[in-house]
Amino acid sequence: MTPDDFDFLRKMLRERSGLVLAAEKQYLAESRLLPVARKFGIASLGDLVQQIRVVPVSPLAVATVEAMTTNETFFFRDKLPFDHFRDTILPALTAARGRDKRIRIWCAAASTGQEPYSLGIIIKEMMAKDAALAAFRFDILATDLSGDVLERAREGVYSQFEVQRGLPIQLLLKYFSQTGETWQIAPELRAMVQFRTLNLLNDFSPLGRFDVVFCRNVLIYFDQATKINVLKRLARQMPEDGYLALGAAETVVGLTDVFKPLTEKRGLYVPNPAARDLEPLAMAGSGARRGM
Repeated sequence: MTPDDFDFLRKMLRERSGLVLAAEKQYLAESRLLPVARKFGIASLGDLVQQIRVVPVSPLAVATVEAMTTNETFFFRDKLPFDHFRDTILPALTAARGRDKRIRIWCAAASTGQEPYSLGIIIKEMMAKDAALAAFRFDILATDLSGDVLERAREGVYSQFEVQRGLPIQLLLKYFSQTGETWQIAPELRAMVQFRTLNLLNDFSPLGRFDVVFCRNVLIYFDQATKINVLKRLARQMPEDGYLALGAAETVVGLTDVFKPLTEKRGLYVPNPAARDLEPLAMAGSGARRGM
């Protein structure tokens, strides 16, 4: 891949996915795109880029973007956000939603499904201990830019290596069934989660409002203007008593005050109604786009 090819690729990725790929990351692009080239029967990465130049909107271009924006994930990743969900978020929301008995959750970077299924497991575990909670309806929406990873998530089938990462053995045996060397998550958990392909820089207002949004390890790939844009639009999708969970390396501090940190709950934020910006916001194309 020539420097000119790599510059073209970086520009395309930023425009279509929001991924800001550093100049020194050419090795990463090559390692992720070689399998794409083989899949499409293309001899070299230079030829891959040339084909995208000639036909910018194509399955090859989509596969290229998806390959570059697919991130690692595992069950109960980083643990702390899931502790917050169990110990802080669910008790507060079930108390506040006693009349409607419905809680909507959005995992905005679902990848292969470990995050939404981890939340589902927590809900099931708490329902078993609390009869009042069992009367609630929980809707979990999981979105991602990549249709391929979402298809894997829908199937809910994981390798031995994947289930060993972050998943306690007692929960594995309780909520998964083994077939050969793979494990499939229980049907009742798969039924709790709906999957949908979504680019975060596109308009997501039709999705409706969410009591909880997990948008973890996504903002780190955006430039500052795009981070602010996404955060402002997320705030509009949430009630005043909603909760936003970000990744360990992400924050709203210094970006926008539409959310404020929850004291002593690292990575957890709540809407700030006094600062909610009601001006029209730019959609995709103004900065970047990504829905990993």
